[in-house]
Amino acid sequence: MKFDILTLFPDLVDRILSESVIGRARTAGIIEVNAHQIRDYACNKHNNVDDTPYGGGNGMVMAAPPIDRCFKAVLASLPANETRRTVYLSPKGTKFDQAAAKRLAGYDRLILLCGHYEGVDQRAIDRWADEEISIGDYVLTGGELPACILVDAVARLIDGVLASPECHEEESIASGLLEYPQYTRPPVYEGEEVPAILLSGDHAKIDAWRLERALEVTKERRPDLYEAYLAAHPPKPEKGKKGSKKAAADGREP
Repeated sequence: MKFDILTLFPDLVDRILSESVIGRARTAGIIEVNAHQIRDYACNKHNNVDDTPYGGGNGMVMAAPPIDRCFKAVLASLPANETRRTVYLSPKGTKFDQAAAKRLAGYDRLILLCGHYEGVDQRAIDRWADEEISIGDYVLTGGELPACILVDAVARLIDGVLASPECHEEESIASGLLEYPQYTRPPVYEGEEVPAILLSGDHAKIDAWRLERALEVTKERRPDLYEAYLAAHPPKPEKGKKGSKKAAADGREP
């Protein structure tokens, strides 16, 4: 999969996405990340890419012309037979989640536009963006960190980026639940012991314990995810039990 990121800070983006799992995937050629400097497409002697907003207000707005030229240059170099999606990272966008990551992972290429200052001229957004995505309800100085988060979340779903599919299928949120507690050596640390079940070697009981803990922590911290998980995984009625359909459906004794 390929990612093209249009930004005023390509070195920042490249440094973040050159480390750890994503960096190794780039080196191996599994994914490709290209950061494009919007400022290279300015058409004034000072290479300015922003201007004061019409109607007044604080700050500066990224102008449409350099963004427009940058998009045209990037698109001119791309093959015609690939599927692609253009995303503007914006606090006004749809909130990013694991379902969105899975959807975006289905494209051959993602083109990400990073805003800065007080935002981007709406005409550039209307012309180029297929959708706007927000990574959360807070304000950042620019779209570079959100773009890196999106790349990380999407890239790890691509075959070969992680060691095995189970690495992302069973993790927190991806499974629909928050993750169960994790432990490693030593078995006793400052008087606190690892739960005995994890040392038992009984994988069926370990799986059951992990699911129970995941349900507990999700119910406590993210009741919205907990209710959605229960709706998608209704308890199965025990064999031989009699009672109303409603009682069987929600797992209660009739």
